[in-house]
Amino acid sequence: MNTTFILLIVAVVLVLWLISTYNRLVRLKVQTDEAWSDIDVQLKRRYDLIPNLVNTVKGYATHESGVFEKVAQARSAAMGAQNPHDKAVAEGMLTNTLKTLFAVAEAYPELKANENFLKLQDELSDTENKIQASRRFYNGMVREFNSALLVFPTNIVGNLLGFKAREFFEIENEAERKNVEVKF
Repeated sequence: MNTTFILLIVAVVLVLWLISTYNRLVRLKVQTDEAWSDIDVQLKRRYDLIPNLVNTVKGYATHESGVFEKVAQARSAAMGAQNPHDKAVAEGMLTNTLKTLFAVAEAYPELKANENFLKLQDELSDTENKIQASRRFYNGMVREFNSALLVFPTNIVGNLLGFKAREFFEIENEAERKNVEVKF
């Protein structure tokens, strides 16, 4: 009777631990997915601002069509990227093309004084800050989720139930690590 009772208690404790571990991993996964969604929302806002910015600059610098095409291509590539690695690479390319666009704008003093351009510049700057905050939050959630998947004995439960580590949202090279300069 005592042995059966002890085995029953051990089994109940084990089941409760499994349920608790599973629920913790699910909660971390959902929070990580939410953090990725926050990045997507901010990037969409950025993508929506870019055509307006390009059109404003086009009005002053019509002979710079190659720059506008590169911005459009980089924007399309960034919008089509799906996973953190591809998204980071595409975002780096977009950032570099935006730097070129701002360099073009620098040559047109009347553009720098344009109210619409100044408003778009402020919105883009604000969006860049929000993207940075979203990336930090996402990477923090990935760190927490991946750490939970690596710790014994949670790693056993995670592997058995098919949980996979997530990728950090990292910039690929030093040139891409520099902020888009939006001062005029």
